[in-house]
Amino acid sequence: QVQLVESGGGLVQAGGSLRLSCAASGRTFSGYAMGWFRQAPGKEREFVASINWNGGITYYADSVKGRFTISRDNAKNTVYLQMNSLKPDDTAVYYCAGGRFPGGRRVGIREVDYWGQGTQVTVSS
Repeated sequence: QVQLVESGGGLVQAGGSLRLSCAASGRTFSGYAMGWFRQAPGKEREFVASINWNGGITYYADSVKGRFTISRDNAKNTVYLQMNSLKPDDTAVYYCAGGRFPGGRRVGIREVDYWGQGTQVTVSS
């Protein structure tokens, strides 16, 4: 079992930045690929970014490519999502996700084994 706890969400103006963190505990963190998803009110949960077990392969949704960066520190059992140039459309609850999915492509919700509880990100115009 892996427990995931997100932090770093909040309210920011359009054009601003936030860094989300996801701390993992339980089974060996470095054995899992990690990802971030988000869910806006009234919408389905959607893929944002993924990173493979050693951080060598990352993949982003087109909507965040060039603005968001996913990274991980296996020594700290933590994965990060640096979000720059935020837009009001980025407003959502952001979820950390872990699983054995491969790197280099979009990850489906059903491929995720572990979810965090979510952290709210609100971008004001």
